[in-house]
Amino acid sequence: MNQSIINLSSFEVQGHRGARGLKPENTIPSFLEALKYDVQTLELDVVISADSQIVLSHEPWFSHEICTKPDGSLISKKEEKLLSIYQMSYNEIKKYDCGKNGNKHFPKQQPESVFKPTLAMVVNAVNIYLNENDLDKINYNIETKTTPKGDGVYHPDPTTFVNLLYNELKELKILKYTTIQSFDVRTLQVLHDIDSTVSTALLVDKSQTNFELNLASLGFTPDVYSCNHELVTADLIQKCHSKNMKVIPWTVNEKADMKVLIELGVYGLITDYPNRAKEVLNAFEQNHQTNLLVQKKE
Repeated sequence: MNQSIINLSSFEVQGHRGARGLKPENTIPSFLEALKYDVQTLELDVVISADSQIVLSHEPWFSHEICTKPDGSLISKKEEKLLSIYQMSYNEIKKYDCGKNGNKHFPKQQPESVFKPTLAMVVNAVNIYLNENDLDKINYNIETKTTPKGDGVYHPDPTTFVNLLYNELKELKILKYTTIQSFDVRTLQVLHDIDSTVSTALLVDKSQTNFELNLASLGFTPDVYSCNHELVTADLIQKCHSKNMKVIPWTVNEKADMKVLIELGVYGLITDYPNRAKEVLNAFEQNHQTNLLVQKKE
């Protein structure tokens, strides 16, 4: 391990959808849970309702795996995509429960009856928590959930989507604390045209192995290169650093993977388990202090 490349004081842990491994994703309880483990950034996903509300949801519909209908009945996989959030008012949306049945992929997640909140609700709840606990401002990493095929069906066009989000971020006074991320380069391009000072992150999945092509498709250099953690190599980090980009991979849930990535020199990581990330970083810190003591004695 090369301690010189690890700057623990600035390492950024992002709570993925809050703390999805512990609480229902993209909900107020999940974000407040993540804050208990000293994350620097809350990662979340946003979609748009029929009445132009910015709503937290990973899918622009109600997932059959985590949500139930207003009458308590289950949602089938076949019908979930028919339940488009963009076709519903927020009053309709908040009648669906998306937490009481838990998540079979995250057995340690504590089931809780919750609805999909608006971005304003989340920011307000987080601000109250920070004030009550005398904590510093938190950062937000917000993913725009858009695809070309979804335009007009699951979300508005990219320009409308980004303008709604941008204006809301200004209204909530968190614009300077926010990074906008997306797999859909169109939303990042619109944002860059509106305000190039806003931090951006290009999301990259495992199929997108051509670094140069990924950047060329965006058309400008983002602040963050956020790829699937399996794509991270020392060479990739060097390429990103040469372009003054931070490398913050997703979604890193195993402690062994966290350790490897930290040693490689990533700027931060996105995880469903901020509690595990805190344990790993604490171990690094203890090891670093031990090394300093040994060096002093020598």
